Amino acid sequence: MHYDPIKNVFAAIIKRFPFLRILFYKILDLMFLRSWYVRRELKKLRKKFGDKEISIYDAGSGYAQYTYFMAKHLKPCSLYSVDVKEDWIDESKKFFQACNINNVSFGIEDLTKINHENKFDLIVCVDVMEHIEDDVKVFQNYYRALKRDGYLLINTPSVFGGSDVHDKDEECFIGEHARDGYSKEDFESKLHPVGFETFQSIYTYGFWGDKAWRLGIKFPMMMLNISKIFFIVLPFYYLVTLPFTFLMMYIDYSTTNKVGSGINFIAHKN
Repeated sequence: MHYDPIKNVFAAIIKRFPFLRILFYKILDLMFLRSWYVRRELKKLRKKFGDKEISIYDAGSGYAQYTYFMAKHLKPCSLYSVDVKEDWIDESKKFFQACNINNVSFGIEDLTKINHENKFDLIVCVDVMEHIEDDVKVFQNYYRALKRDGYLLINTPSVFGGSDVHDKDEECFIGEHARDGYSKEDFESKLHPVGFETFQSIYTYGFWGDKAWRLGIKFPMMMLNISKIFFIVLPFYYLVTLPFTFLMMYIDYSTTNKVGSGINFIAHKN
């Protein structure tokens, strides 16, 4: 299955009016359990810096929903939000200008080729590394781009069922992925030689979170991949399934998962 065609449909819809984009952000924050975890950990990291203004690099910002969240909730801060997709960056730039959000700038960048030096206090990379083949090169670039005592937050599928792969013979559920996911050990084996140390590692989408993802995200996306006519059916589908989905998401979010199909990893640069 490929996410990009569906994501492009949503991108075409939300670019028409700023209020649609804000509503879309709120839906993403509500429906995606990873957003619950990412926003929680970002708020915790912001407290590490006290009252000083921090510089943040949103590495692979996509719809820029996390850029929007950080610009609003991690103040005082300045953000540089980048992606390889020029059209998505252009639309994000127009939206932020329309909303008079002035602490964000945008760029079109390939993360394997960036050359920032000691520039950022925090790098945020959500659902990006699973798409990049040469991940070690990117980790080296991140380390160079961070200031001393800076943090790198990565959220990605894990090897424990991430991309809906549970066996070595199964194929990745998402066609755009370069790898199925990471484990804590995978991150440490690639980040520690670069110079990072582990600050925190959390597995997300455990037993209940995985079931919530299937019910709330995977099955609807599979329907939309078959035919866009299922956009009409989705409101009725969610009317029945949402209470169960949110309950399972809350259980996952409120407990400690020994393993899970997602991982939220935070590295520190001394």
